[in-house]
Amino acid sequence: MMKKLLAVIVMSTLGMNESAIAAECSAKSGAQTVPLLELYTSEGCSSCPPADKWLSGLKHNSNQVIPLAFHVDYWDYIGWKDRFAKAEYSERQRKTAAFAGSGYVYTPQLVFNGRDFKSWDNSRLNQRIEATQKLASRASLSLDAVTQASGEITLKASAQAVKPADAKNADVFVAIYENKLASQVNTGENSGRELKHDYVVREFFGAYQINNQNEFRKNFTLSPEWKNRGYKLENLGAVIFVQNSQTGEILQSLALKFCNS
Repeated sequence: MMKKLLAVIVMSTLGMNESAIAAECSAKSGAQTVPLLELYTSEGCSSCPPADKWLSGLKHNSNQVIPLAFHVDYWDYIGWKDRFAKAEYSERQRKTAAFAGSGYVYTPQLVFNGRDFKSWDNSRLNQRIEATQKLASRASLSLDAVTQASGEITLKASAQAVKPADAKNADVFVAIYENKLASQVNTGENSGRELKHDYVVREFFGAYQINNQNEFRKNFTLSPEWKNRGYKLENLGAVIFVQNSQTGEILQSLALKFCNS
């Protein structure tokens, strides 16, 4: 974990005080379920750019649906290595396929609340969103981001199952995403194209379990060195979601855009 951009920390080691805080923002989930929309994509896939563009063009706010783009690495061998891809994202997609009893994965693939969603149709998506939001939330989530004057960001994440029975198989995940990314592709199926992306998962943490007190709490820190890696605060945000480890169903999700200092 220490080699990652984000690391689990204990708040008492930060030595923070009120004068060091430049900005703070927070979000809490509500009474209705907010669905998670996952896109599995790759810069090495010629059919993926339209899906990336569609995801970027979504007009919904984070109280309606929460999008995340997972870039997979299994197309890297055909001529272009996707700089956003990670093997763990490919493995997550394979696990999602296994929940549905499928033996294969593909790109681009949309997954709505843990289930394959074979459509980029906004009307059908709206219908699914409306149906999901009628469901009572099965988890209470919160995110709190504190940006210090030094540039360090502390993210506090928490989750609690509404019903203790749901806590037994509840996996908690935290994703750090970035918007307004672009790559100039020089080889492979998309050679000569500039590809633009939003909601790209840059770091992914979990699965964490809800403890015997029916809660999960963890702090993360984004150190000032993120600036040297080209990350822009105004394009960064976090998502927390709870997923049933046996069925793949998403119980609840919550997004928070990081505050400007």
